[in-house]
Amino acid sequence: MTEELLINVTPQETRVATVENGMLTEIWIERVRKIGLVGTIIQGTVKRVLPGMEAAFVDIGLEKAAFLHVSDIYIPASKLGDGSEDPPGIARLLTEGQQLAVQVSKDPLGTKGARVTSNLTAPSRFLVMMPFDTNIGVSVRIESEEERDRLRSLVDELRGDSSVGYILRTAAEGADREAIQQDMDYLGKVWAGVQKRRLESKAGEVIFRDLPLVQRMMRDLKRNHVERIRIDSRETYRQCVNFCDEYVPELSSCLEHYPGERPIFDLHGVEDEIDKALNRKVMLKSGGYLIIDQTESMTTIDVNTGGFVGKHNLEETIFKTNLEAAQAIARQLRLRNLGGIIIIDFIDMSLQEHRRQVFRALEKALERDHARTQVNEVSQLGLVEMTRKRTRESLEQVLCTECGVCDGRGMQKTVETVGFEVAREIIRQVRQFDIISVTVLASAEIVEWFTEERSDDLAELQDFVGVPIRLQEEQFYTREHYDVVLQ
Repeated sequence: MTEELLINVTPQETRVATVENGMLTEIWIERVRKIGLVGTIIQGTVKRVLPGMEAAFVDIGLEKAAFLHVSDIYIPASKLGDGSEDPPGIARLLTEGQQLAVQVSKDPLGTKGARVTSNLTAPSRFLVMMPFDTNIGVSVRIESEEERDRLRSLVDELRGDSSVGYILRTAAEGADREAIQQDMDYLGKVWAGVQKRRLESKAGEVIFRDLPLVQRMMRDLKRNHVERIRIDSRETYRQCVNFCDEYVPELSSCLEHYPGERPIFDLHGVEDEIDKALNRKVMLKSGGYLIIDQTESMTTIDVNTGGFVGKHNLEETIFKTNLEAAQAIARQLRLRNLGGIIIIDFIDMSLQEHRRQVFRALEKALERDHARTQVNEVSQLGLVEMTRKRTRESLEQVLCTECGVCDGRGMQKTVETVGFEVAREIIRQVRQFDIISVTVLASAEIVEWFTEERSDDLAELQDFVGVPIRLQEEQFYTREHYDVVLQ
């Protein structure tokens, strides 16, 4: 599998697209006025402590207060006792008005504020430093037990008497002693700076911020898969060259400046793929299709055969559609950055072996996903329940907003429904007030419905209320917007 990174930079935003074997699989967007906060350490102020929820709300300078659960609070050993007692509750750990350095673990999503932790960490190329922990962890994506043991022993030896903990990232696989030592030295300097700024910072001030999007991508890339990194900004290209020369020299040969007049995303069809990723319906090559509905609580994906009729029998047609859908679903999860609870409604399969193969195909396709996933087997109803780690907004949340006409429902009342509402409102008003006439201000389609399709009903309504009814078209009114004016 070959992987190519396309980087599009404008003064207002930076976009990074991952293309695998010519197909767009992931897109990151960072806008100057809305930079992601995950990994940022901020001096916060505890606003509310909620013992009933074992949580607190912390003001970190955003529109909504951040959420801090007791499980995400660093508890000094002095407060843990000998370990025979239960961990202290939130009320014993925090007080309202207290200043506390917190790190953003999840950006604000929808109506929810950011999620934060006081267990601070600092990332580098190979390691994540955990100053308040003593454990040494290894990424689950490093599968070789021999390599995992080597890395764990190496870090344990290099840290010496230090009680600082570390997580070895996927990129550490194969790294030598010198490279790990350099990372540890770098993180030591970063943490010393964080400690100093914690003492000097005021409430709401940023103590530490992770690298910008492009440099962050360079640091976290799986280097053995990357074939080319194309950048359409000469300044960003120079910054990447300098960054790679210092931190990831093996990527230097992959860097390429794209000077073409045609936009780099157009050249590779990325813009079209982004537009398609905002649609509910995803067509499969066979003629089947997916329907993807994203809500605040979960995402549902429905698989349909559509125009695919197969060549043998119904069971075989369903099986092939589900196999193709499993691959497409894994790609759409990454491309749309869908997280949280996900319910997949595969087409019902009667054979247990077919259900097993579809499930395995989904699992295998998800192995390439950078986000952590957990998948349950296909149920008797043909449903797959899964979760995907969510730390940033989905593509739809980044690029779209709720429809001002339907308020995000995705549906509108019919003209007939609104017309009957108008009639009921006229009757309600006439019965309450002594009036001589009624004027209805409404959209063109409502006025047309009354005057052309239901002119007899309008005349009957007029006789019923005993006052004249006048209709006035308002150019900027939507279908469901109307006013009944009394005279």
